[in-house]
Amino acid sequence: MKIALVQTNTVVGDIDGNLKKILKGMNKAREGGASLAIFHEMTLLGYPPRDLLELPYLVDRNRMAVEKVAQAATDMAVLVGFVERNPDKVGKPLFNSAAWCEGGEIKKIFRKSLLPSYDVFDETRYFEPGPVRDTIDYQGRIWGVSICEDIWNDPDFWDRRLYSRDPITELVGKGSEILVNISASPYSIGKFNSRRDMISALARRHNVPVVYVNQVGGNDELVFDGGSMVIGPEGNLVALAPFFKEGVTVVDLADSQTALTPVVDDMTLLEEALVFGLRDYVKKCGFKKVALGLSGGIDSALTATLAVKAVGAANVLGLLMPSCYSSRHSLSDAKDLAKNLKIATKEISINPMHSAFEKTFRKMFGRKKTDTTEENVQARIRGNLLMAVSNKLGHLVLSTGNKSELAVGYCTLYGDMSGGLAVISDLPKTMVYKLARYINQKKEIIPPACLTKPPSAELKPNQFDADSLPPYEILDGIIKVYVEDLRSEEEIIKMGYEKGVVRKVIRMINSNEYKRRQAAPGLRVTSKAFGMGRRFPIACRI
Repeated sequence: MKIALVQTNTVVGDIDGNLKKILKGMNKAREGGASLAIFHEMTLLGYPPRDLLELPYLVDRNRMAVEKVAQAATDMAVLVGFVERNPDKVGKPLFNSAAWCEGGEIKKIFRKSLLPSYDVFDETRYFEPGPVRDTIDYQGRIWGVSICEDIWNDPDFWDRRLYSRDPITELVGKGSEILVNISASPYSIGKFNSRRDMISALARRHNVPVVYVNQVGGNDELVFDGGSMVIGPEGNLVALAPFFKEGVTVVDLADSQTALTPVVDDMTLLEEALVFGLRDYVKKCGFKKVALGLSGGIDSALTATLAVKAVGAANVLGLLMPSCYSSRHSLSDAKDLAKNLKIATKEISINPMHSAFEKTFRKMFGRKKTDTTEENVQARIRGNLLMAVSNKLGHLVLSTGNKSELAVGYCTLYGDMSGGLAVISDLPKTMVYKLARYINQKKEIIPPACLTKPPSAELKPNQFDADSLPPYEILDGIIKVYVEDLRSEEEIIKMGYEKGVVRKVIRMINSNEYKRRQAAPGLRVTSKAFGMGRRFPIACRI
């Protein structure tokens, strides 16, 4: 039997557009000789829909679209994700469901049992858990269907489980000979390996093949990597669909031979995730061109490089905005980068505007000592110029700050934080350098000086990041264990970090939540990103 793993890049809320993609995927599956086409979680509405789920008319349209899928499934079976109303008057109003369509009708509906409400997920806000799992008989085999989180609770794989129920064991107990999981599992660094290992362990435990179909594409901060797969009953990889690419992968279930396992390089996937997420954000938000400030530093250099890969050099505009504190090499490095990338640039000195502000400040503040007020206004001038380009020319402004800066507040509200998307805001500074060097291995794009010179905001004479922050190797290590691993101050100090440095960094992280709340959305690539994945109060004391 041939089945099709169909990876679609859906647009949240675009039911008509998503339906067209489903019908197109079905046709490609037919052409490949598949008798069953399997789509990902919530295919028709797109994931995550968030509070679009509170719009009754959208839920109704999504349900009517399922009927159209069923009507097209006359000569094949189709498994597609959708949102279903809960007919009971008790419980949440919706189910996260999957429809098995066959013979021109909806033959069976499956409902998600385990509803994640951690990190970037908030499904208990909208959905009622499904009942005991059920199966379907298709072409003489019993198929057990589950949805995303239902597969992430194997008691033999996890040291700590989040749920008491194990839907997969329930499905196997009902005689399932093939397990299917339709998913919308977002990318993070290293996620594919853990996902594959988990599914392999589950297949071995129950001695059944597992078919896993994952969403692909960028939706706001989340990037979905695809990587749909078939795992044999012995835990062997039988088939693997491409990462970050729409398409139909046809697999013959009669062939359980181990596929050639590709080398899954974390840096390759990271680059693809950022490029794909940026491209989809621009396209799905209705933009065609982007603009960003080019300072000659590594952050703007990496962001510009990713932007060119995402939308093309002709659609990227770099603004060079030197001040009296800008070094000569910063300007030349920015120009060299632009030349390597073949992007258009505009050079605008901020000195006249900065001088006007300083004159006004002297009238406002008298003889008060110069401090960050005068420094930050330079960043805000640059932010205003970038936003003017956005308003006048219709470009999406990309902010260029990294995770290290965002963590400790080493960034300026309404200045370098201005923009519609923060492309590398989930990349620690050390990872910024690592990814930049990786990109340069293939072709030297980023000027070597950007990788070797000490980082500086250049807002006052002889200013360097190291004047205000610990070395980035130390800073990023503390941020990782505090923000991502949730370790306490005492635990971090016991790891060997200096007490005073740990306390300073933690204080800076906690006191700058107000800035992060006002930051542009950023692409999530680590296990714990600022934004929707970390919901801390602003006014708190910990």
